[in-house]
Amino acid sequence: MPPSKPVAIAFTRPQADPDSRYTGGLVTPGIGVLAVPELFRIFIPCAALLVAASIMATPVDTTYKEPPSEVIELVDMAPPIAAEVSPDGQTLLLMERPAMISLDDLAAPEKRLAGLRFNPENHAPSVPRYQSGLQLSDLDGNKREIDGLPDSLRVLDATFSPDGQHIAFLQIERHAVELWRIDVDDARARPWGGYPVHAAWGRGWGMSMRSYLEWAPDGQSVVFRGLPEDRGDAPVRDRRPDGPVVTETRGRTAPTRTFQDLLGDSHDERLFDYYFRTQLVRVGLDGEVTRLGDQGLVPAFSLSPDGRYILVMRLQRPYSHAVPFSRFAHRLEVWSADGEPVVTMADHPVADDLPIAFDAVIDGRRSMAWRTDADATLVWVEAADGGDPANVADVRDRLFQLSAPFEEAPELLLESGLRVAWAISGDAETALVWERWWATRAERVSRIAPDHPDRAPELLWERMFEDRYADPGMPMTRIDTRGQRRLAMDNGSLWLAGPGASDEGDRPFIDRLDLASGETERLWQSEAPWHEQPLALLDADSGLVLTRRESAEDPPDFYRRNLINGELLALTQTEHPLPEMKGVHRELITYPREDGVMLSAILLLPAGYDAERDGPLPTVVWAYPREFISADAASQVSDSPYRFNRLSYWSAQFLVTKGYAVLDNATMPVIGDEDVEPNDRFVEELTRNAEAAINAGVERGVTDPARVAIGGHSYGAFMTASLLAHTDLFQAGIARSGAYNRTLTPFGFQREQRTLWDDTDLYINVSPFFHAQNMSAPILLIHGAEDNNSGTYPMQSERFYQAVRGLGGTARLVMLPLESHGYRARESVLHMLRETIDWLDEHVKGATPAAD
Repeated sequence: MPPSKPVAIAFTRPQADPDSRYTGGLVTPGIGVLAVPELFRIFIPCAALLVAASIMATPVDTTYKEPPSEVIELVDMAPPIAAEVSPDGQTLLLMERPAMISLDDLAAPEKRLAGLRFNPENHAPSVPRYQSGLQLSDLDGNKREIDGLPDSLRVLDATFSPDGQHIAFLQIERHAVELWRIDVDDARARPWGGYPVHAAWGRGWGMSMRSYLEWAPDGQSVVFRGLPEDRGDAPVRDRRPDGPVVTETRGRTAPTRTFQDLLGDSHDERLFDYYFRTQLVRVGLDGEVTRLGDQGLVPAFSLSPDGRYILVMRLQRPYSHAVPFSRFAHRLEVWSADGEPVVTMADHPVADDLPIAFDAVIDGRRSMAWRTDADATLVWVEAADGGDPANVADVRDRLFQLSAPFEEAPELLLESGLRVAWAISGDAETALVWERWWATRAERVSRIAPDHPDRAPELLWERMFEDRYADPGMPMTRIDTRGQRRLAMDNGSLWLAGPGASDEGDRPFIDRLDLASGETERLWQSEAPWHEQPLALLDADSGLVLTRRESAEDPPDFYRRNLINGELLALTQTEHPLPEMKGVHRELITYPREDGVMLSAILLLPAGYDAERDGPLPTVVWAYPREFISADAASQVSDSPYRFNRLSYWSAQFLVTKGYAVLDNATMPVIGDEDVEPNDRFVEELTRNAEAAINAGVERGVTDPARVAIGGHSYGAFMTASLLAHTDLFQAGIARSGAYNRTLTPFGFQREQRTLWDDTDLYINVSPFFHAQNMSAPILLIHGAEDNNSGTYPMQSERFYQAVRGLGGTARLVMLPLESHGYRARESVLHMLRETIDWLDEHVKGATPAAD
């Protein structure tokens, strides 16, 4: 008789129908393998085969379930408010967002083209993040309600006019995105212009082109992308295809990471043309509508500071089926203010052949933007090494500028041996340029004089950007009278705001940097028991800044701080959202790894818990690995003990309400050096980190080492499966939206720049899929059924589940309908939490304690 072989039953995940309504999730339990001798298999009746198949792997449709009420309260807790300060520093726009969206929001119509997901009915992003409440406050803390707002407020974007007198915002309706305006003086909102907005592109792309709409410098109008008129009906797919889909390569190296939602055929191309053709539109304060230029595929635009020109990005055919729209062929054009073409600044082919190295860039003019302190001067970067970091070159990038009327030769501002990452203008004498190189984590910041291009750059600082303790901060900026963001200059000095990372945790600060001497003066630093973060400079002369302040017991609020006399004024007063959670213990702890590397985590303990009286607890470690090339940088603390103890449902913090100790954000550094890439020691590094975290809890008397779980999301899920496949440290694992077979992401993953063919053994060794036979503990796999994140296809969880099931392990697979990489719908999140609690209660809390 031949040996027994397992019966393999495959299943497929459901595809989301835009008009469907799901009543439950897809749950697949793994219960081992039913072995059927080959000789007898032909005699088993069909009905019996069907029964056997259903026992082994048939998906079970379940209704959505909910966790206990104390966990639901965490999910429904109102998020912290956000604030936008007016350019004149006199008004705050306070914005509230809903705690969760509903499954109905996720089930709205959706199309996917060229890496974009959008609602074809209203031309908004398919699952937009929106604000549901707006309020005005002056800088004395006096609040004003806004009259005339839509009944069901769904604000996609809101921005002040340069003079601070008006606020333009986009309101999402079912069949359109509408332009509205708030007049600040009378706190009244009204529809504006009546022209439908095309918001499906998102905020845009490039150095400065990052908004749905833009105010003209005089504050008398806004410009946005609108829907073309008389465009007819959407193309309908002909049942008879135009022909086969054919792609071809002939020796041209074109590595790409695993993108999703790409164009598939000529019909997709026609749909892309139809849905993303836009018309630039100007609407004045009087409501007059003016169409600017020709219609086209315009993912981004930007007005010159003097308002005379518009920088426009226009996509060109032929489109690519291998990369998303952000790498399509495109032209950078300058138009006049009324939409007439002036000059073409760049014409780029499709960028489907970029090297996968993180320092790789396109060859040609990139990151083009207006110089904010000049009337109409464009700045851009050009690669001097062909854009390929593998090429040997002393000069990697060059920074140029060119002023209107754009007829002279460009001026060279800077040559760099690194990549020019970004720049910020201050005035004719001062602009700051950041240069970075990923492979060495090098960062240089230099001062240049834009109006004196022959003047040599002055180096302000040089460091490794992974070194948080040495971070000098970012320059604070101001909005000038034309609405342009510029460096805040103070008598030849800059204001720097930084996180203040230290062994004690983050203590944000504000420094003054004297550009002449290079010396810094500490003006202010957050002090215990508060974590206070500077957000905006309100008035440099008066020393007024806007901050957000919180403590372990006090939720975040906005404050006006006077750096000169120390005066502090609360602008908002937020009540504790869940007073019953005040007793939960939150502590930032540090602990050593066996090799001396210091690690840290947030330790959470249940309210009223006493280690001596109650003994060790079942514990959950929640983490996300990060790569370092320096052990010193990996040892640095990256949180604060004084942040508000707002229990998160997204990580494992909510489990403290169910009797677990939680080590949240446990640092999981993967450290390399000059000779070894971090991932060469991936499993070894994770094991050291995990052992150290468990030991830290055990030594404090709060962790039962026989009842510990590991969990994480995305790369944290990859970490979870790896630890379960290579160690016996944990009793169970929670892995959400992860990737487990790196051969399915052959052109790199996370921060790995080598390909599968560069180091095949590496890809296999780090993939838990190839070690599924060694899974030491039960694993709960949760994944969004419509995950569009690069590398984490839903198939990753499905195939890993099948591997564990086929090898006799214990696993449970939960596919959340309509969800992407992060889970948005309240029903989905509640079900995720219930699944997590049930899994841990069964396999961790219910396990035999070490003391027994």
